[in-house]
Amino acid sequence: MREQNYAVNGNAQAEQLEVSRVLRNTYGLLALTLAFSGVMAYVAQQMHVGYPNIFVVLIGFYGLFFLTNKLRDSAWGLVSAFALTGFMGFILGPILNRYLGMAGGAQVVSSAFAMTALVFGGLSAYVLISRKDMSFLGGFITAGFFVLLAAVVAGMFFQISGLQLAISAGFVLFSSVCILFQTSAIIHGGERNYIMATISLYVSIYNLFISLLQIFGIMGRDD
Repeated sequence: MREQNYAVNGNAQAEQLEVSRVLRNTYGLLALTLAFSGVMAYVAQQMHVGYPNIFVVLIGFYGLFFLTNKLRDSAWGLVSAFALTGFMGFILGPILNRYLGMAGGAQVVSSAFAMTALVFGGLSAYVLISRKDMSFLGGFITAGFFVLLAAVVAGMFFQISGLQLAISAGFVLFSSVCILFQTSAIIHGGERNYIMATISLYVSIYNLFISLLQIFGIMGRDD
């Protein structure tokens, strides 16, 4: 019986060490990729590049995402992760320039940045402290993805008042749920690859920031 207890305790300690390692590597890499993304956004701003065609954005994002997933277990996965986040940062530059060119644009950008940091920090802290299993949110994420996709497609063909604001609010909720789900997956063993954990959190943070930019931008225009 005592040997069984030692084995259980040993397995629990090994599991906790693995969780700590993945968390440490994930947040370390996330900080680096966010910084690199910010540098690339600044470069794009200074170059005054225009926002690329939507197909270029989709091909670039999904191509680099699937490449990162394929290389996730090698050092090249890190290279691909920085390529992906650098690409996303570069296309963020023109978006920031557009908002900064608005009346009160600097306040819109700073408010979106502060709110993104607050939401991400608060949600991450909640899961890390409570240790709650958020795996039940998987179904909501799947359903939410298709609902938002349908809304975005509808927005392309129909001029519905308030639809853009509703879509942005939906993405804020969707991204927040994804942060809860991904952080919980790291803690409870659903994700053991820190590269993919980083990319998942990065995409959620990116979408959260863009959505808040749109919300604050719309509210600013209404004023």
